Amino acid sequence: MTLSTSHRQPLADEITAKLREMVHSGEWALQQRIPSETELMARLGVSRGTLREAIKALAHSGMLEVRRGDGTYVRATSEMSGAARRMYKDHTEEHILEVRVGLDTQAARLAARNATADDVAALRALLADREASWNAADYAGWARADWGFHVRVAQASGNPLLHELYVSFGEVFHNDLLKQQPRAGFDGLPHEGHGALVDAIEAHDADAAVASVNRNLNSCAEWLKE
Repeated sequence: MTLSTSHRQPLADEITAKLREMVHSGEWALQQRIPSETELMARLGVSRGTLREAIKALAHSGMLEVRRGDGTYVRATSEMSGAARRMYKDHTEEHILEVRVGLDTQAARLAARNATADDVAALRALLADREASWNAADYAGWARADWGFHVRVAQASGNPLLHELYVSFGEVFHNDLLKQQPRAGFDGLPHEGHGALVDAIEAHDADAAVASVNRNLNSCAEWLKE
């Protein structure tokens, strides 16, 4: 994978693009430490200075995090997700939920129009995993399945940009689920926005899908007020 000298673009930009693709492709998973500078220099055939410039660019975008004395870690799978992760820290849970209303309702509307039988089966499987995890008190697994469900709805919408925008909320919403779970009376298996949503998507009923999402998010808003 050694790169030859090219006048098409500065070498640092070329290396930045290569590193970006490694992260985006999943070669390095979220929260994983990437290989050492020495290993990457040999693999890419570049100098330490060029490699550091590329890593600095992706750290600035939020995709990578450089921990002095420890290494460099993957923090987001795209620059959009990285920027979103940093930006969400400056906003309240209420503001984030208000943005999610727009994304969720549009994802549900489009999924009701475009979802395939495979999408519906995948959604039901995620709900089964969610229920099993909750009943086993595996709350981390429950949160992953719950969030995976909503991401799959966005994927079923057939709009890749909407899906990527939704994925960018992942860390924030996953952590929010885990914060809500210990609260007294919290229902970890609500039918609205989940089972009812799948039923509406399977029936290709966009109005019912949107109504289900709105009921679920209204319930979330009530939790935030407490």
